[in-house]
Amino acid sequence: MSIAATEKQRLADLAKELRLNIVDVMTYSGGAHIGGSLSIVEILIMLYFRCLNIRPQEPDWEDRDRLILSKGHAAAGLIPALAMRGYFPLEQLKTFNHFGSPFAMHPDSRKVIGCDASTGSLGHGLPMAVGLGLGARTLKKSFKTVCIMGDGECCEGSVWEAAMALAHFKLTNVITVVDRNRLMIDGGTEEVMALEPFAEKWRSFGFEVLEVNGHDLDQLADAFDRAWSAHDRPVLILANTVKGRGVDFMEGNVKWHYASADSSLAQKARESIGRQEGGI
Repeated sequence: MSIAATEKQRLADLAKELRLNIVDVMTYSGGAHIGGSLSIVEILIMLYFRCLNIRPQEPDWEDRDRLILSKGHAAAGLIPALAMRGYFPLEQLKTFNHFGSPFAMHPDSRKVIGCDASTGSLGHGLPMAVGLGLGARTLKKSFKTVCIMGDGECCEGSVWEAAMALAHFKLTNVITVVDRNRLMIDGGTEEVMALEPFAEKWRSFGFEVLEVNGHDLDQLADAFDRAWSAHDRPVLILANTVKGRGVDFMEGNVKWHYASADSSLAQKARESIGRQEGGI
């Protein structure tokens, strides 16, 4: 079911705000993994502001839904999203990657309020999600765990071991999302280590695969609604995205996987985001 126009506009405005905060984090820290942070903006907004059952004022609430950012290098996207959701003041983002700050290039669940898993070693997030899914079932808890992975990390064998386990145990309480921006640090995924036929691989492992435009709020809403109600097999949301989305000179360019920007370039990025009407 498509979301109402007013709700869609609210989420689009939040997406634009998150993109601006990501650019700010890049300038505060002197550099960040900005390309892959910008590509998951709509996914993060949809989850934190529509889907996840969470309590920012009670971050350790036992029955909360969990989110694992397996592509932990996109902390420059996750941490501002947590601030926007109310886990800590936005003002604290100015300390990102500074000495003594809780915020680093990869999220640390012991330091970042609202972060459910320390990540950064690629291929580890989905196995952790399997554990959370099995734990919830054992404890008869209804919470969901969402795992966001990069497409590049799907070169890791541990991803496919976890996929086998999710399907074998029919863990419908775990929702897997792949940010399919087709670029990794060394270049295009299909040149570095081909993934295609990617959707068919997941289907062959026993997943229901929902392919969507990862920047389209209606499509994301429909996919997450379907995933939330799954009861017979796990769901994989294959979100086709653009690396660097929203900043015209970064889009689809692997050089912006990790980058820094001086004040004038950061201002150009903000202006590009600002030109987008009603979101991206």
